[in-house]
Amino acid sequence: MNRFTLCTLFMALGLFTGSGLAQQGATGAEWRSYGGDIGSTKYSPLDQINRDNLGDLRIAWQWESVDGRFDLDRLREDYPNLQVPNDIAAVRISNLKATPLMVGGVLYISTPLSQIAAIEAATGETLWVHDPRSYVSGIPIMLLGFSNRGLAYWTDGERERLILGTGDAYLIAVDARSGDAVPGFGDEGRVDLMDGIPRARRSPPPMNYSITSAPVVCGDVVIVGSAISDQPRFREAPPGHVRGFDARTGELLWTFHTIPQPGEFGHETWEDGSWRYTGNTNVWTLMSADEELGYVYLPVGNATNDHYGGHRPGNLLFANSLVALECSTGRRVWHYQLVHHDLWDYDPPAAPNLIDITVDGRAIKAVAQVTKHAFTFVFDRETGEPVWPIEERPVPASDVPGEWTSPTQPFPTKPPPFDRQGATIDNLIDFTPELRAEAIEILERYRSGPLFTPPSLIDAGTDGTRGTIALPGYTGGANWSGAAVDPETGILYVSSATQPIIPRLVQLGPERSNLRYSRGPMRAPPGPAGLPLFKPPYGRITAIDLNEGEIVWQESNGPGPASIRDHPRLEGLELPALGGGRDFLLVTETLLFSGQQRPNAEGSYVLTARDKATGEVLAEVPLPGRAIGAPMSYMVEGTQYIALTVQGNPPRLVALAVH
Repeated sequence: MNRFTLCTLFMALGLFTGSGLAQQGATGAEWRSYGGDIGSTKYSPLDQINRDNLGDLRIAWQWESVDGRFDLDRLREDYPNLQVPNDIAAVRISNLKATPLMVGGVLYISTPLSQIAAIEAATGETLWVHDPRSYVSGIPIMLLGFSNRGLAYWTDGERERLILGTGDAYLIAVDARSGDAVPGFGDEGRVDLMDGIPRARRSPPPMNYSITSAPVVCGDVVIVGSAISDQPRFREAPPGHVRGFDARTGELLWTFHTIPQPGEFGHETWEDGSWRYTGNTNVWTLMSADEELGYVYLPVGNATNDHYGGHRPGNLLFANSLVALECSTGRRVWHYQLVHHDLWDYDPPAAPNLIDITVDGRAIKAVAQVTKHAFTFVFDRETGEPVWPIEERPVPASDVPGEWTSPTQPFPTKPPPFDRQGATIDNLIDFTPELRAEAIEILERYRSGPLFTPPSLIDAGTDGTRGTIALPGYTGGANWSGAAVDPETGILYVSSATQPIIPRLVQLGPERSNLRYSRGPMRAPPGPAGLPLFKPPYGRITAIDLNEGEIVWQESNGPGPASIRDHPRLEGLELPALGGGRDFLLVTETLLFSGQQRPNAEGSYVLTARDKATGEVLAEVPLPGRAIGAPMSYMVEGTQYIALTVQGNPPRLVALAVH
C-alpha cells in the first residue's frame, strides 16, 4: 500500500489531516483567486461532483465572450495604432485564456481586450461589462497580440474591487458590485504601469511592454509583473521590475529590481555593464503568496535575448529565479536561481504552488516550482532551503562566437523529472527497428546531447550540422498551465508536453539589429516518415508525492493525434496512448479534472475526470471546443459547478453541473 492510499484511508477514518499546518485551497463554495487561493493550489474542497454521478455531468450554461461584439476590421479602421505590419492572427481576440473568479454568487472574468465581465454564476447571464478601451493603444507586444489570463479580487470587508493589468499596461480597479472604475484608485481608477520603467513605450506600435497575467493580492498590496517581447532585435529592452501597489489608493509602495542596480544584491552577476541596457527578466506568468508569512513568490523570467547571451555575460541574478519578497515592503527574503545564464528560454513558466508537506517526519511549509525543462524544485517557503539536495553539475560549453556559458547548472535530486530531457538516442522513436534506425540517422545531422546542450549556429563549424535540438524546447515541459496540488495528501499534479525545438541563431545585420546573434524562426526537428523524432507520450499528467519526492503515477493525456495513430508505417502495431499538449488541471475533494488540449478517440474535445490516486480515466465530458483556460469550481444555490473557457468564434465560458 503506497503513501497516497494510506493518506486516503486515514482521512476517511478521521485520523489524518495533512501535515497539521495551515488550511489551503479555495474557501468553501467560492473561488477568489486565479488558482483558487493565492497559493495557487487549484484545489476546491467541494465534493458534490464525484465518481458516482459523473455520468450526469453536463453543460448547464454557456456564455459568449463580450469581445465578440467587436469587429476586428472595424477596430483597425477606427484606431490607427492597430494598423501594423503583422499577421492578423497576432491581433486575435478569440483566445479567452482567463480563469474566472467567483465571489458571492457572481463570476468575474477578463477578456483578451482587457474587458471585465460580471456573470450570474447560476445562469450565465451577463450582469455588467467594464471596457477600459485598452485596444485604443494598439497591439500589445509583437507576436503575442491581445492576451489576458485573469484578474484579482480585493476586499476590506466593506469595499470589493476587481484589479486587472491591461494589455496597454495600466493597472485598473473596478467596483465589483457596479462595474464602475474606482475614482480614488490612481488617476480615476487606473495607474500607468509604464511610469518608472526604462525603455517601455506605447508608441510607435506595437507596444513593447504589457500585462498578460493576473496580479496577486497579499493583504492590502497588489503585486504585478509584466510581459515583454521575447524576440527583440536590440540589446536594449524594458526591465521587468516587479512592483507593489496599495489596493485602496493605487499608490506605488515598492519596486523590486529583477536586474539589480548598483549597490544592490546580485549586481555583480551582470558583467561588463550589461545591467545598463539588458531587459526582460520579468514575471510574465502568475505569482503566488503566503499571507501568514507575508511573502510573495516570483517566478522571474530570462533576460534579453532568449538564446544568445554574449551581450549579457554572467549568471544574471535574478533571471530564471524563484524569489521570495516581503509583500509589504518588497524586501528580498530569499532566492534560488533555477538556470544560470539561460540560453534555452527555460524561464519558470507558471505560478509556484504552495503546499504543506511532511518529509521524514518533519512538517514543512513548502513551495514547489515546475519548469519548462521538466524539473520540480521544492523549497521551504519560509527559509528558501531546498527540501532535497540540488546539485550543481557540469554542462557543455557553447562554441558560438562571443557567448558566455555557465560551467554548471542546478539539478534537483528529487523529485525525478516529469518529462523527457535531452535529445539523446534513448529518447528517439522506437515503434519499429526501422523507424528507430531512421531516427538515429536524422539525429546525426544535428547537434544533440543531454539537457543544457547549448544552441549552435546553423550550418556552422566543421561538423556541418543544422543546429542543435533542444528537448524540452522553449515551450516546455511545463508551461503556464502549471501544476495543481492536493493539500490533503501532499500530491502535486503537473501537465507537460514533449516538444523539441531547434533554436536558430541568426545574424540580422547592423541595419536591423545591434545583437551579434538573435533568435530566428524556430521549428521542430523532422522525424522519420513525417512521424515525431522522439517517442511518446507527447503529453502527460504526472502525480508527484511531495512528502516522498517520488512519482506516484504518470499517464498520457489522451490517444494522441490521428495523423500518428493512422500512419501507414504503424499499421498493425499496438500503440500506447500517445497524448499531446498540456491539459489544464483542477483538483477537488473527490477527483482530478483536466481540460483536454487534443480530441479524444472519437474526435471530441472533453473535460476528463480521473481518479486522483491512480490516474485512471473515469469519465470524458464533451465540451463545445478545446479548453483554453484552467478550470475552476464553485457552488451556488446548492449546486456545484465546474467552469472553464473553450475555443470558438467567439470563445465561450462553459459551466458544467450534475443534472
